[in-house]
Amino acid sequence: MSSRDAVLEALRENARYSTEDIARMTDLDAEAVEAAIADLEEEGVIRGYRAVVDYSKVDPEPVRASVELNVTLDRETGYDDIADRLARFPEVQGLRLVSGDFDFAMEVRGDSMSEVSRFISEKVAPVPEITQTVTHYIMESYKESGVEFGDGHDDDRLSISP
Repeated sequence: MSSRDAVLEALRENARYSTEDIARMTDLDAEAVEAAIADLEEEGVIRGYRAVVDYSKVDPEPVRASVELNVTLDRETGYDDIADRLARFPEVQGLRLVSGDFDFAMEVRGDSMSEVSRFISEKVAPVPEITQTVTHYIMESYKESGVEFGDGHDDDRLSISP
């Protein structure tokens, strides 16, 4: 693994690691770590730093939905054009072109189910190239961005004694 990849892997594990922490973990000096991070940011490999949030512990808990989108393309409109339009909405938290039974997977966040529904029906569905939307409201998250959620206990099973 290259030093650049090692720095990137450390940041993916925990973006709050200090330069000195990453230097110790990768056997690099702090200046090399800083240079690698600066290069990764400048090249657009690192696009930002975010906290992994357990929304069930946020009051009020936002409503999140995963939305499947099917589209029909024409000569003037491609996937990138549709993605550019959709990604501009602040409600859209994630947008991916995917393989399978639908074309796009979109993650949406709002303050209520009616707000999310209204956003889909009034802003997304009317896009001429979108032929179908299927909305799945997220009921519970068990893992986000590689971080497992839970109560912290390794084994919740009841013990049985003879």
